Amino acid sequence: MIVNILDTKNSLLNKFISEIRDVTTQKDSMRFRRNIERIGEILSYELSQSLDYESKTVTTPLGTKNVQVPKNDIVLCSILRAGLPLHTGLLNYFDDSENAFISAYRKHINETDFEIKVEYFASPSLEGKTLILADPMLATGQSLVSVFEGLKKHGTPKEIYLACVIGSTEAIELIEKHFPESTKLWIATVDDKLNDKGYIVPGLGDAGDLAYGTKL
Repeated sequence: MIVNILDTKNSLLNKFISEIRDVTTQKDSMRFRRNIERIGEILSYELSQSLDYESKTVTTPLGTKNVQVPKNDIVLCSILRAGLPLHTGLLNYFDDSENAFISAYRKHINETDFEIKVEYFASPSLEGKTLILADPMLATGQSLVSVFEGLKKHGTPKEIYLACVIGSTEAIELIEKHFPESTKLWIATVDDKLNDKGYIVPGLGDAGDLAYGTKL
């Protein structure tokens, strides 16, 4: 797997990352969603440099111009519900993509142990296409692995990109074992630790709750 961590270089991205982590700024759920969306846009731009391109002739009012444009047949797939703002950011840039949505959640067996339940799929065919699988929180990595297994019945993608906001080193090591070697991961920032409940430390908390309110 090819891993691209974006905050290793100084850019405006770091401002958005600092705000989604900050406990005071997090109180503004609209700003939290918008910052996740903006991070999705930055991930899209960076990721786009790895796509396939072809020449297109554009007619202007004064002549013609050849321009290199992406030629990939893209499917954006996001994990509900936390993935919605990130999906919006990706879709702002890959606006002619097909879309897929999947639900995945932690079903707790006890206070510290859980299993990933995947219950809802809405996806076009993935056969021969470029799959961009988006998940803002790459904590244990189990959700992405479970979702990837569930997507296999929709066809075999030509290539796979993973777009994430924040992850753990442990999760990256796990998904490297389950995704094809050619998979490319684009992630805004990475933390080294998980706590005993499988949450990223220092992380940012529960992205779904911060974006849409706490759940029962």
